[in-house]
Amino acid sequence: MSNPFKAIAGLLVTLNLFACVSIPKGAVAVKPFDKEKYLGTWYEIARFDFTFERGLSHVTANYSIKSPGLIKVDNKGFQDATSRWKESIGRAKFVEGEDVGRLKVSFFGPFYAGYNIIAIDDQYRYALIAGDNLSYLWILSREKNIPEGVKTEYLAKAKALGYDTDKLIWTKQD
Repeated sequence: MSNPFKAIAGLLVTLNLFACVSIPKGAVAVKPFDKEKYLGTWYEIARFDFTFERGLSHVTANYSIKSPGLIKVDNKGFQDATSRWKESIGRAKFVEGEDVGRLKVSFFGPFYAGYNIIAIDDQYRYALIAGDNLSYLWILSREKNIPEGVKTEYLAKAKALGYDTDKLIWTKQD
């Protein structure tokens, strides 16, 4: 005979996995955050290696309004090994409110990951993005490169949080 309380507890844990996202210890999302300024195309300057972007160059992310409270995420990159473009389309939702740079992003059904904007300049030209934990980090720019001063600042911030910035892959954009 099965225990209905264990089944309910298991269901709640499973639902929690789909809905909860986190931010690395010590990291703080940008606030106030301006969603409208963030929309548009960003070039990936650097990232940690992970399965979904492995072997990609010329990576961009485009953010647009999909519906109220929902942002369309369109990631593209060139797969050097196959000489083909790869595209992933997902959605993002704000975790705390649209004035805080904490979002959860999904490319696969009910599974979400943290997308935490932890640094951005006043003109929204350069951004430092943390994932749920110290395994995910991105540096983005509105242009195909980033000034050395911004790069140095963002690397120092990431290192202070515990990221091993020596493991960053610098994305080929030219």
